[in-house]
Amino acid sequence: MRIEDGSDQVSNSRKHLVFAYYVTGHGFGHATRVVEVARHLILAGHDVHVVTGAPDFVFTTEIQSPQLFLRKLVLDCGAVQADALTVDRLASLEKYSETAVVPRPFILATEVEWLNSIKADLVVIKCLLSSLYEIPIMSISLSRLKVGSYVIFKYSHGNRFQMLFQLHAAQQLMLVFGQFVSLTSGSLSFWDFIYAEYVMAAGHHHRSIVWQIAEDYSHCEFLIRLPGYCPMPAFRDVIDVPLVVRRLHKSRSEARKEIGIGDDVKLVILNFGGQPGGWKLKEEYLPSGWQCLVCGASDNQELPPNFIKLAKDVYTPDLIAASDCMLGKIGYGTVSEALAYKLPFVFVRRDYFNEEPFLRNMLEYYRGGVEMIRRDLLTGHWKPYLERAVSLKPCYEGGINGGEVAARILQETASGKNYAADKLSGARRLRDAIVLGYQLQRVPGRDLFIPDWYASAENELGLRTGSRTGSRTPEMTESTFHMESYTEDFDILHGDLHGLPDTMAFLKSLVELDAAYDSGKNTEKHLIREHMAAASIFNWEEEIFVARAPGRLDVVGGIADYSGSLVLQMPIREACHVAVQRNPSSKRKLWKHAQARQDAKGQESTPVLEIVSYGSELSNRGPTFDMDLSDFMDGEQPISYQKAKEYFDQDPSQRWAAYVAGTILVLMTELGVRFEDSISMLVSSAVPEGKGVSSSAAVEVASMSAIAAAHGLDISPRELALLCQKVENHIVGAPCGVMDQMTSACGEANKLLAMICQPAEVIGLVDIPSHVRFWGIDSGIRHSVGGADYGSVRVGAFMGRKMIKSTASTMLSQTSNGNTDELEEDAVELLQTEASLDYLCNLSPHRYEALYSKILPDSMLGEEFLEKYADHNDPVTIIDLKRNYGVRAAARHPIYENFRVKAFKSLLTSAASDDQLCALGELMYQCHYSYSACGLGSDGTERLVQLVQEMQHNKKKKSNTEETTLCGAKITGGGSGGTVCVIGRNCLLSSQQILEIQQRYKGATGYLPFVFEGSSPGAGTFGYLRIRRRNPPKLT
Repeated sequence: MRIEDGSDQVSNSRKHLVFAYYVTGHGFGHATRVVEVARHLILAGHDVHVVTGAPDFVFTTEIQSPQLFLRKLVLDCGAVQADALTVDRLASLEKYSETAVVPRPFILATEVEWLNSIKADLVVIKCLLSSLYEIPIMSISLSRLKVGSYVIFKYSHGNRFQMLFQLHAAQQLMLVFGQFVSLTSGSLSFWDFIYAEYVMAAGHHHRSIVWQIAEDYSHCEFLIRLPGYCPMPAFRDVIDVPLVVRRLHKSRSEARKEIGIGDDVKLVILNFGGQPGGWKLKEEYLPSGWQCLVCGASDNQELPPNFIKLAKDVYTPDLIAASDCMLGKIGYGTVSEALAYKLPFVFVRRDYFNEEPFLRNMLEYYRGGVEMIRRDLLTGHWKPYLERAVSLKPCYEGGINGGEVAARILQETASGKNYAADKLSGARRLRDAIVLGYQLQRVPGRDLFIPDWYASAENELGLRTGSRTGSRTPEMTESTFHMESYTEDFDILHGDLHGLPDTMAFLKSLVELDAAYDSGKNTEKHLIREHMAAASIFNWEEEIFVARAPGRLDVVGGIADYSGSLVLQMPIREACHVAVQRNPSSKRKLWKHAQARQDAKGQESTPVLEIVSYGSELSNRGPTFDMDLSDFMDGEQPISYQKAKEYFDQDPSQRWAAYVAGTILVLMTELGVRFEDSISMLVSSAVPEGKGVSSSAAVEVASMSAIAAAHGLDISPRELALLCQKVENHIVGAPCGVMDQMTSACGEANKLLAMICQPAEVIGLVDIPSHVRFWGIDSGIRHSVGGADYGSVRVGAFMGRKMIKSTASTMLSQTSNGNTDELEEDAVELLQTEASLDYLCNLSPHRYEALYSKILPDSMLGEEFLEKYADHNDPVTIIDLKRNYGVRAAARHPIYENFRVKAFKSLLTSAASDDQLCALGELMYQCHYSYSACGLGSDGTERLVQLVQEMQHNKKKKSNTEETTLCGAKITGGGSGGTVCVIGRNCLLSSQQILEIQQRYKGATGYLPFVFEGSSPGAGTFGYLRIRRRNPPKLT
């Protein structure tokens, strides 16, 4: 249902109603949205009691009425923010527990008493938990309210929407008002952007809070939705209404005259909500002749003469409409008013503000947005962005009376109108919200309540979601494209396509960049920004170097790599492509903001790095990154890895660049390479992120391979993998082992890379027997090698190694004191070896069981360990003093895993038989349950392994020959979600069973898992392509 502009005015009600409206004081945007709804309710003759911690002027500047009652009270914790652009997720959750969970019974009792005292007909609650997760303060305990009363909940950031609950005798809850990104943002069904991703960061002790929120929200029936919404499949009934925008009090000329600015002066309004920016503004930040209005400046903040401090209680809509552009952070309020008043908006991304991609895409769809890099905001390189903004012509023509329409719906609901249809139960909707949320994040071809402008953007990108640096995902069939059609446009001066259809498609994507310059075929409204950026960085008359690196499927070995285990890894079909071009200063092409930065420094010849990452538009990641390569230097030497990590951590929306640009710093530091020319890079990865198939390694290896090729560096695949591991360990900050990078660099198609990780000794390639096949099945649960679970298990393993070495040293010291009667010379040598144990995997299982298994504790507090052992001697992890680490299981796993991998490798070369397959499968099962013992399991991966076992032991599923089909499965990589590796007989029946497992998993969870099958060559085998356009486009 859609309600457009027209006869939707709130008529005077025959019944005088009393509304109680709880409004968060966190920022002003929430309160300003409520003002419009409350104003129309009061115009209709109703009383509105507002309970808030927000300043009175936010309401009284717009509403002067005796029917508005303000009650100063803070009931929510808001969000803990590190600065105006960054939310501290974990601190916000901690604060929520302190301020909302513990005092909840007291809050309920007090507020129910107050609501009864004012005889409220309708209760509207808009309170935050944080910018990530929110829960209604009064949620399930509404039974205390009188029968027949109504309650509206409105949330923010993580789950922002209003809910109107009507309590009947059975205390059934019915949602009648809600919004996703309109008055604030977020949604109950926003699982892919919030719960599926952030619950891992929150940690186990916060998961009960998150799932209770989900349970509370599951009772909703229908929602009112505003432009800029995200997909919300949980809601069966939807009413679409226009933007909620505050009205104007003054014309443009009147507003400018009041502040003493002429109509011909260029004016930008600096609007970061009610929070001061925290940086020192300078006169040179603005183009000559410009003026800047500053919202939210502190009383003691001194401003340059071309900056004007606005009063705290100024009515900003008039000044927004009177400006030529706005500079600020994205929120519903700023975006809606920018669109309504056709004001170009220069925006800076916000960290962990999950609805931002949808607001940003809507803003850009209506030609109203210019993204500014945070670094340029803080350093004052504003000019190119502001000049670009004023050249835009925003074209939003939709309605802007959403507050009026929403107020009418509230009035009608309170008067008895029922908007809810007879739909499925709340529990069923909760399940569907989880299911569809996963699908929205990970499955292509989404069709669930997706706005036209969002679907259009996705179709133009042609993406499969989930890649760290984005991905154009071509169909991997040779019939789709022909090599000849791709190579017609390029001379391949070096290298071979190897018949790879994804490489052919990548070359085609380079050719298609020409369209970015063809204004006759494309309009700015529909053109994807990353394609425009990519088209502008290459000089088509010069050579381009292309490298390719695949992801990997962890067959056996997994997390034992950092403990020195033998591992067996298979490079998968999905890969990352990187195109690199060197640009001497005389021929380089810089983006306008990069050129402005160069001009400001007065160093025109300084080399610049420019990177475009495909696939960013559907995530909250910046599509481009640029930096002066001199930023990697500290005098005559490269900066430290720690400084580089801090550099990339400054702006989370561009943190992805550490995987790509970090390869340059590692080459500078480890090989002494110096880069004299500017570098242009295009990154396109089809390796899905978060599925445990080494998406980050593929990006690193492809990036370094392409850079090395462009600069004539001869680096062996093994050395390149070790260098890429340094990128991930020290610059990205993820404590991974080296097997991911080694497989991506050194692997070969349809073979298992056998490597002893001490640190990286490739002992050969193991042929996969023709009767054996491996598959990967994605659980849909996000995996992160940098996650807390993986890191804590690694710490526990190194703690165990330190304890084993200490125990062996103690036994040796006792021997040196004369207690040698029972120890033979060989035993003393063994103890000496174990006292200097470099890798846990060098300890045999029988020695572990005989001497050390009983001395290792199940777990140990970090502080206790450091007091006794001083250090765990792992260079890439840090012990948290207050954290309790599992030790015994974490140390035991690599010792036994190394033995299992050796047995697995031997079995692969033995005679083909059912016994062989069953033994291989059993080893994988043992590995899987060892992961679980370490705490690295997940519900999804456990279910997949169980489905494989059911298929394996179901006699009815086997053929008449009774041959084994599927015979084993295990979680892969860093665990805690991601992909399950399955082994089975290479036959049609096995493939059919994999498809059946895929469908049964979907039936149980609603998520259709992606199946990885097939293999492709590693970066070393692929080499690199050196290409040049045959007929370069003539660009103007």
